Parts: sequence; structure tokens; C-alpha cells
Amino acid sequence: MEASIAIQVLPKVESTEETIRIVDEVIAYIASTGLNYQVGAFETSIEGEFDTLMEIIKQCQLIAIKSGASGVSSYIKIAYRPEGGVLGIEEKTKKHQH
Repeated sequence: MEASIAIQVLPKVESTEETIRIVDEVIAYIASTGLNYQVGAFETSIEGEFDTLMEIIKQCQLIAIKSGASGVSSYIKIAYRPEGGVLGIEEKTKKHQH
């Protein structure tokens, strides 16, 4: 694995219910990619190949708009090592899971 990202999608909508609905659609898309991911309270972490993850970031924005948001802001964290060896989600979090 050469990359991992964390993405927080913040759709511009009028209600908390709409925010949750749109974020759920974005997470469903991420799940449909078949990549390893983990949903957290503030962001979703995904691991895979760099180019694939960059396309996922793009699609998350488009899905939020197609789902009804008038705009979207996202916060992205990227760990990238072209030669591989990026720490995986499980390596980072396993000892903290309960």
C-alpha cells in the first residue's frame, strides 16, 4: 500500500438531518469501492493506491453535490510513500479499539 487518506466531508445544507443523509451517501460510496476503510466520529480513513484515493476524494465532492448540497467543504489528510510502506489503519488503531 502506498497511500492512506482521511477525509471529512462537510456538505452545505440547511439541517443536521440533511448533513447526515449526505454524509451517509458519501460513506456508502466509499464502502462500494472495496478498499479498506474505517469510519470515525469526524472523518473516514481509507487506504490504497494513490491515484485511486485521489479519484475517491473527487467523487466524494461530486456525490455530496448530486445528493443535494449547494456546496461542500472537505478536509483531507494524505500519507503517501511511492515505494510503499505507509502504516495501515489497523496498525494505527488496533490497540485503541475496545
